Amino acid sequence: MNLTRDEARERAALLEVQSYDVTLDLTRGDKVFGSTTVVRFSASAGVSSFIDAVTETVRKVTLNGVELDPAEVSDGVRIQLPRLAASNVLVVEADALYMNTGEGLHRFVDPVDNEVYLYSQFEVPDSRRMFAVFEQPDLKATFRFNVTAPSHWDVISNSPTPEPVPAGSAEDGGARSTWSFEPTPRISSYITALVAGPYQSVRSELTSSDGRTIPLGVFARKSLMQYMDAENIFELTRQGFEFFEKQFGTAYPFAKYDQLFVPEFNAGAMENAGAVTFLENYVFRSRPTEAMVERRAITILHELAHMWFGDLVTMRWWNDLWLNESFAEFMSTLCAAEATEWKQAWTTFASMEKSWAYRQDQLPSTHPIVAEIPDLEAVQVNFDGITYAKGASVLRQLVAWVGQEEFMAGVREYFGKHAWGNTELEDLLAELEVSSGRDLKDWAAKWLETAGVNTLKPEIQTDDGGTITSFAILQSAVPDFPTIRPHRLAVGFYNSDAEGKLVRTHREELDVDGERTEVPALAGLRQPELVLLNDDDLAYAKIRLDERSLATSTARLKDISQSLPRTLVMASAWDATRDGEAPAREYVELVLNNIAYETDSSVVLVLLRQLATTLAFYVSPDYRDELTERTAQRLWDLSEGADAGSDNQLQFVKAFATHARSERHLQTVASLLSGERTLEGLTVDADLRWELLTSLVAGGEFGQPEIDAELERDKTATGARAAALAKAAIPTASAKAEAWNAVVVEGDLPNATQQSIIAGFNRLHDRKLLEPYAAAYFASIQDVWNTRTHEIAQQIVVGLYPSLLTTEDTVARTDEFLDRVGPDSPALRRLVLENRDGIERALRAQAADR
Repeated sequence: MNLTRDEARERAALLEVQSYDVTLDLTRGDKVFGSTTVVRFSASAGVSSFIDAVTETVRKVTLNGVELDPAEVSDGVRIQLPRLAASNVLVVEADALYMNTGEGLHRFVDPVDNEVYLYSQFEVPDSRRMFAVFEQPDLKATFRFNVTAPSHWDVISNSPTPEPVPAGSAEDGGARSTWSFEPTPRISSYITALVAGPYQSVRSELTSSDGRTIPLGVFARKSLMQYMDAENIFELTRQGFEFFEKQFGTAYPFAKYDQLFVPEFNAGAMENAGAVTFLENYVFRSRPTEAMVERRAITILHELAHMWFGDLVTMRWWNDLWLNESFAEFMSTLCAAEATEWKQAWTTFASMEKSWAYRQDQLPSTHPIVAEIPDLEAVQVNFDGITYAKGASVLRQLVAWVGQEEFMAGVREYFGKHAWGNTELEDLLAELEVSSGRDLKDWAAKWLETAGVNTLKPEIQTDDGGTITSFAILQSAVPDFPTIRPHRLAVGFYNSDAEGKLVRTHREELDVDGERTEVPALAGLRQPELVLLNDDDLAYAKIRLDERSLATSTARLKDISQSLPRTLVMASAWDATRDGEAPAREYVELVLNNIAYETDSSVVLVLLRQLATTLAFYVSPDYRDELTERTAQRLWDLSEGADAGSDNQLQFVKAFATHARSERHLQTVASLLSGERTLEGLTVDADLRWELLTSLVAGGEFGQPEIDAELERDKTATGARAAALAKAAIPTASAKAEAWNAVVVEGDLPNATQQSIIAGFNRLHDRKLLEPYAAAYFASIQDVWNTRTHEIAQQIVVGLYPSLLTTEDTVARTDEFLDRVGPDSPALRRLVLENRDGIERALRAQAADR
């Protein structure tokens, strides 16, 4: 099942695939569907190869008119193809399994109306779960899908949806129809798609840069469609189309553009060509935070950028996955900032994406951006902060290095030369070197082929009058990753204005390289109240403040007039807390003293997450309970003091409910839920009700009867998952045992329900409830890894690691497991090592806090 890069190279050298003709029968019950694949391909005559097909049963295999014995050539994962001709026709008839893991063809039943909804999710290696396929990105082909399904369904794929043709009755007596799609252009198998069920849609259209009319569609389940704000999605889509077609110099490459919001989705979205699937949480049935709305906007633009970078031009192998994702991440933020209402998108990027990148880059599993990907198992754990966030940060650094116009000129040449083909990193760099006139070999070696994050700090000398006599930027690296890199960055000077705000009074942009870079242009200026290295956040590096700037920012963070520099100062404080350089309690105070003045919803969201992490892991246990209670009170004060109906009010109330521990605070939560207490402008809607109820369950105030009553009010899939989370949060040994058994022992939960139960299992006030599961975790996870699908296993390995048992004993148990498992499961080892690093970092931070 684990295709290696060597196997893929060998197969690509032997084969060229022309077309797939896939016939699917979705009317055969709730377990399996019929899948017949006709593949036409050429080969080096006389060679043998294999095709990928994860099946329940292979019924018939015919190669060039000769029937092969399925029992001899198929093992349920691969079908061997002996003695190929120069030109080949392969027919595979099989039964394939519906999945409930968010992989392959996922099947979901809506509890509201019992309707069935299907969608495919194929990245990385799961189109083989729906049809027989040469599952690697560089064997592109055309795909024609013929789908038989219940007549009242809608069926959506990469090509425009045809008129269905009646096909008689199914076994249950319901009417069936067949949809025969036109072939796709030549694309990779992982971006093919099938979405089927009684989805409802809103339609629109736009005109592309080459004059074509592009039909647009937005889809969701019937029971969710009432909440769909389709016009907002269409507006963003039009803004993205116009921006990307202009920047890329290439018209949108496909015939239509559908965006489908599907249930129990594992990721944020997936860039299927012309049929993008999204996480259903992006359909807002309750009031969302502005951060969530912005996240949806960035995700919409990210997937749209993939239509060119990823779908039109595709990586040859998964070691360039980073470029695929980083490019879309960079371009979506650039588009948001320059072409939509989300002008502050780079602030969000600094707060959210870069903090993820810095965290990932300091784990023992960090790797160069251009990672070695020997097989599919390796790539599946590589959807990480390096692949997305660091890669996008480094692309932004590259754009600053070569110039945005020069960068885009190179990209336009790249699309012009490689449309419908497969490429490697060198193909893009070659065009950027021509367009910019810069030699990028040294830059690429230092930034893309080495791991780790550098730290920058200023060295400032002044005379007695406060005039700068010398200014230098010092760059350091950690011993394990000693590369010193070139940076393009800006230095900002901030001083008080007449209204008492800290505003930028001078900006110096320069190239920084080596361990020490002198900045003579700053000599002769007065030392400002605050010096901010990497102002505007062009570079990828941790920054430290000089003593005067640190004092200014600690006392007057709220006085900084712009959100981005505030965010950069907070990021520096967060880094210092995580690195054990500053007491965690100081970070808690810094957040609580300043968050009310923050204007960017995504920054507030990230600060509240970091606050929760600090309390749970970095504050010394000696002070944790007292500080958590004090934090809850401060958050309630912030909730009462926030503007009525504001985004901050909503976020502060949610955070308060999360941290409520004392009887007094839990009574406040209960009164909000019952309506006895109100906050002007705050609507306690369905999702907020579940958050308040779960707070009371975790605090021991509510139990199963109250959960059941709330589920009776909210008989939806979202309600069922919220109820599962709340049930697992009941603070009793029996409730934790039931949750553990459902996830680890029985192991048949849908992916989204499992995720909710894991979250509830870890929602508690008394960590002693988790102590029995430390040994059980390490006794179980090897078998979990061996027997569950990747998505399900990773949820368990990461989510049930005993990270809340932040002790040396947990480290010792982890080391014993790592010694026992050896190198045979590298992806599993990586995940466990990352978990272990979190414990060690927490112990160092707690020591600093003491």
